[in-house]
Amino acid sequence: MPIAARIVYAFGSLGVCLGSRRSVMAALSLACLLATPGPALSETWPTRTVTIIVPFPPGGNTDTMARLLAQKLSEKFGHGFIVENRMGASGSIGTTMVTRAAPDGYTLMFGALQQISVLPYTEKVNYDPKTDLAYISIFGEGPFVFGVNESVPAKSLQEFVAYAKRKPGEMSYASGGTYSGAHLVAALFFSRAGVNLYHVPYRGGGPAIASLLGNHVQTYFGNASELIPIATDPRVRILATSSAKRMEQLPDVPTVSELLPGFVFSAWNGLMAPAKTPQDVQEKLEKATIEAAHDPQAIKALGQLGIAAAGTTSAAFNARIADERSLLADAIKAAQ
Repeated sequence: MPIAARIVYAFGSLGVCLGSRRSVMAALSLACLLATPGPALSETWPTRTVTIIVPFPPGGNTDTMARLLAQKLSEKFGHGFIVENRMGASGSIGTTMVTRAAPDGYTLMFGALQQISVLPYTEKVNYDPKTDLAYISIFGEGPFVFGVNESVPAKSLQEFVAYAKRKPGEMSYASGGTYSGAHLVAALFFSRAGVNLYHVPYRGGGPAIASLLGNHVQTYFGNASELIPIATDPRVRILATSSAKRMEQLPDVPTVSELLPGFVFSAWNGLMAPAKTPQDVQEKLEKATIEAAHDPQAIKALGQLGIAAAGTTSAAFNARIADERSLLADAIKAAQ
């Protein structure tokens, strides 16, 4: 029995015993006060530290962006926003943790498209991305960069495709893990270009880069932040990017779409919350994330990673997920 009803019952019984109509009325008034909510807790949010779960190890793109955003949110709200890395199972462990957290605005997630648009369609996960999460804002997004080892004689993307067609199944490509962004973009590109390379997955981009430099694999379609720093290394040749237009950081490198019209593939990272987080808290976070993404300091820091600051609305975030579903389905099929 709800507390208000118990009070009415108790005082009502007392009133009957005493024959006092005044006692019953007092009980009803008290019950109404208890049943009427005071100021919503979300109106004063945050009043303590907020935890942002990153479902990847420290040091990668997602972690770096999350810490940048956490700093800006701490400055904005005057309370600490701390990043906690809960990696494992390609990001599903951290994601599941967030979906099961209290929806009070004190546990958030800074994740990537893998947890939302890939994992639920490639393996069993303990969450539903359509119903268990609220999508706040995409903070940044970046394309992938295609590099080949110096042992590959191709000097252009066209030459690479021609060379690979002469050696079906003989060359390899690295990724930071099965169904990672690097795996999906490479598999989709090779499928559409009509070439056959075999996949060598690693645990993260660092080992994949090391393998490319050591010629243990011949190609890697990795994050811009991984390839840009080694663009002048003689052991590697950068042939293309997956962006819609040429990157400012690599102005002489063509896009894949210049060879395969319409081929655009970028990875986003954004802020999310448990689905039932109060709407006004979501709106506060959305506004603050957009402001953070447009901060000149943040734009510069993201640009050094080859990432474009986004700062989308929640509506645009949801639309992006829906719009890319077909592309990712094709990529997943090509990667199988």
